[in-house]
Amino acid sequence: MHFIDTHTHLYDEAFTCEAGFAEMDAAVGRATAAGVHEMILPDIDSKSRDMMFGLADRHRESLFPCLGLHPTSVDRNWKKGIGGMLGYSGKKIYAIGETGMDLYWSREFEEEQKEALWYQLGMACDMQLPVIIHSREATGQILGLLKKFGSKELKGVFHAFSGSYETFRELERLGDWFIGIGGVLTYKNASIAETVKRIPTERIILETDSPYLTPVPYRGKRNESSYIPFIAGKLAELKGTDIEQIAGITTSNAKELFGI
Repeated sequence: MHFIDTHTHLYDEAFTCEAGFAEMDAAVGRATAAGVHEMILPDIDSKSRDMMFGLADRHRESLFPCLGLHPTSVDRNWKKGIGGMLGYSGKKIYAIGETGMDLYWSREFEEEQKEALWYQLGMACDMQLPVIIHSREATGQILGLLKKFGSKELKGVFHAFSGSYETFRELERLGDWFIGIGGVLTYKNASIAETVKRIPTERIILETDSPYLTPVPYRGKRNESSYIPFIAGKLAELKGTDIEQIAGITTSNAKELFGI
C-alpha cells in the first residue's frame, strides 16, 4: 500500500537531538517502511523554516515543503512575518500554508489574522498553488473570508477538519477543497467519525499533524508519519471498506492536490 501524510511537522523540536538530523532521518525511514512514501511539510514561521527546508533537501523524493505564516505566529507585525516568507520565494514549494485563523488561544490579533490569511490566499492564486488552512474556533470567520475573496480558483485543504457535514457542503461551494483527517478520528466518541461517514472519500486526504494528535494505539506519545496506516484503518472501518481502497483513493487525492 502507498500512503501520503499531507501534514507533518517532522522538523519540529520534538524530533531534534544532539545528533542533528539523525532522529528526523530515522522518522522518515520509519514512515517509508510503513508505506508512507511522501510527506507534506507545512511551514510555521521563520523560527523553524531553515530546519524545514534543510530536512526537505535531505529527502527530496519523500518530503515536500510549503511556505506560509501560521496564524498563531501572527501579531501586529504580521507583515514582517510575510516578508520573511518572501525571502524564500525562490524555493520549490508545493502549497501556501499553514495559514488560517486560530481564535482558541487568543482573539487579540483576530483582524491581523484575517489580513495575513487574505494575503496568503492571494499568493496561492497568483502562484497556482493549494492552500493549507488551519481553523480553530474560527470556522465562521474563515468561511466569511473565503466568500468575500470570491475566487473559484482557490483549492486546498482544511487541515485537521472538525466541522460538520454542513460546513463541508459550504466549502464545496467555495472552491476545490479537501478535508484533512488525522489521529482524532481514532479517539473514542470523536464527533468527526460520524461526519466522515457522509463525506465522499474522494474529498478526504490523510494527515498526522505530527508530533501532535497521535492516533490510537499510540495516543499520549509523540506522533509521526509512520502512524498514517492507523488513521487509514479507522477510516476504512467507518466507510465499510478495506484499507487498500482507502490508501488508493486518499493517495490519489493528495497527488492531485499537491502536484506530486
